[in-house]
Parts: sequence; C-alpha cells; structure tokens
Amino acid sequence: MLDASAVLSALHSVLAEAPRPVALHEPVFEGDEWRNVKDCLDTGWVSSVGAYVDRFESELGELAGGYAIAVMNGTAALHACMLVAGVEANDEVLVPALTFIATANAVSYCGAVPHFVDSDPRTLGVDPERLGRYLAEAAATRDGGLWNRRTGRRIRAIVPMHTFGHPVDMDALLEVAARFHLAVIEDAAESLGSTYKGRHTGALAPIGALSFNGNKIITTGGGGAIVTRDRATAATAKHLTTTARLPHRWSFLHDQVGYNYRMPNLNAALGCAQLAALPALVRRKRALADRYAGAFAGLKGARIFREPEFAASNYWLNVLLLDEGASGKRDEILDASNAAGVHTRPVWTLMHKLPMYAECPRMELDAVASLERRIVCLPSGPRLSH
Repeated sequence: MLDASAVLSALHSVLAEAPRPVALHEPVFEGDEWRNVKDCLDTGWVSSVGAYVDRFESELGELAGGYAIAVMNGTAALHACMLVAGVEANDEVLVPALTFIATANAVSYCGAVPHFVDSDPRTLGVDPERLGRYLAEAAATRDGGLWNRRTGRRIRAIVPMHTFGHPVDMDALLEVAARFHLAVIEDAAESLGSTYKGRHTGALAPIGALSFNGNKIITTGGGGAIVTRDRATAATAKHLTTTARLPHRWSFLHDQVGYNYRMPNLNAALGCAQLAALPALVRRKRALADRYAGAFAGLKGARIFREPEFAASNYWLNVLLLDEGASGKRDEILDASNAAGVHTRPVWTLMHKLPMYAECPRMELDAVASLERRIVCLPSGPRLSH
C-alpha cells in the first residue's frame, strides 16, 4: 500500500541536493534580465510604450507562428480573447471544471456564464469525445449557433486549457467546435514551450492567451499575451487592450469601451531575456520530469503523469497521480512532504465547487472528480534538474 514515507524517499532521490524549502516553482534569471531592465531605467522608458514591448511581441509572435499582443497578465489576456471572440452577456462558455480560477473568472467579466465540462485523464484537459456526445444531448443548433436546451442560453465558445503544460487533443476539439458552431479560445497560460503535433500551443485556435506570472516557465513579473494567426484579429485585440484609442499624434479619441491592459516596457524587457532562455528551460524541465519518472517507477499505487503521445510538454508542473485506491493517502502525502520542506500541493478546487459557480450548468464530471482526489503537484523549477 502506498504511504507517505515511500513518496518522500522517491522525492529525496530527486531533490537531495536542493536547498530547503524546495519551492513548487521559481523563476530563473541567468541571461540579460539585469541589463535589459537597467536599460529601461537609464533611458526612462519604463511604462507601456517602449522598444522592449515591440520586441517581445515580435519574438513571441514568431515563436507561436502568428501575432502577439503583450498585456498586463494572463487573466487580462483571457478576458480580451473572449471579447474579441464575440462572447457577450448571458452567453454560456464551456470551461473545464479542472482549471485555474482565471479561466472561469474571465467568462464572468464578460457577463457570461461558465458551463463546466469534464476532462480526459490522458491529457488532464477537455475530453473532446465526451464533450461531443454531451452537446448532442444537452444542446440544439439553430440560427447558426448552439443553444442550451435547459437554460435557453446560447453556448458561444469553448476554452480548452493545457493543464500543467500538457496539450489537449486540439484537432479533435476543433472538429467538435466546428460541428457545434463554437468559437475556440485557447488557454495556453501554462504551456508556453509545449507543442502539439509539432506546433506551438497558444496559436492552435483562432485566438489564445499566455501567462508570464512569476511561477510560469518564463516570467515578466506579471504579464500575459494574446496570440492569434490572423492580422485583423491581432489589430482588434491591440486596439481593445490599449484603451481603444484611435491613432493620432496628440488627440485622445476613443471609439469604444477599451481596457488599459498594456504591458509596461520594464516587464517586456524582462520577458525578452527570459524568452531567449525558453528552449533551455524546456529542456531542463523535461529532464526533471524524466528524473521523477525514474524515481517513482517502482512505486506501487502512484505514477508520474506523462505527456500524451501527440505532444511534447514543457512539464510546467510535474504531477504524481495516485491510483484511485490510494487516493485517501493524498492529504497524508501533502502534509508529510510540506513538513519536510518540499512544497507540494493538490490540484485547484474544481470550479463548480466554488460558491460563486455552484449553480452554473455542467455535464457529469466524474473524471475530474477522480483526478481532484488523486493529483499531487511536485516541485518543478528548472534549477532542480541540475
């Protein structure tokens, strides 16, 4: 039977040289971060206009295979994506029940309603096959849209999220979305550097969102980005997130309600240095995942979650996945590891269990209910691969 001491022993074999406490994730600054930030201070270009913003957007867009608009955080990016995709008040938006709160909150910012869907245990993200069957029963297509049979509301969009950096099966999901007339907004907040069938996440859907929070694989302190392959969509997103001000040398004319979501030049300067290190950081995190897999290979009752066969994950967070029969040991493992100075944590509380979302529509959520009981997130900082 799985017990905490066996888990601690396996963790120690991987993290023996790491100073205590071992953080769940921490940034790595080993490049031009200091030089770039000092350049901003020396030149006075510290706010929302500056060369580093332009450079960061250009390099990020090139990486993703499209256009990038840098914003203040990943939640702002998601909100803007939904507005650009046409999400309106009283619409429903399909959101995984297993996600970080920002995904659902961004729906609420639009005056729309999250509609929670189940996940595939093979990817930890939205299950396209089950979703297709559910929508065929729970919704009806008419007037070029999809309508919830029970609530009478339009189901406008779906937001797949690449959980812990592991890509969902986007081709299958895009097929379901096309069949049911759904806009797709890709939540790639955790998956920068991950690829799906050789393509970078973030621009697999018509529009997507990235995050550069301090715990992500690269960071701008705070920060996020909107990514799209379409030039006109990028221009709309840029306009919306820069207070919808019309270009002019000196006048202040705004043609719609806009948002002051711009990323400051200081943050972008940090991001430029971090982006240069991304390939090396991905290699280090994948090496750490391999070390975890080896250390836990002989452990009965649990295993390290591995990327789906169609993807190469950045392994933003490594997951120890307990067998269902061992799920009762989760809290014991969390208590013991944190007491030993190794920061582990459970997955987020499922969205439909939170008070503000308890009455939202949802499908049967048996897969995520099981995953919530069984997930233990392990320290995953790139330095730990040394």
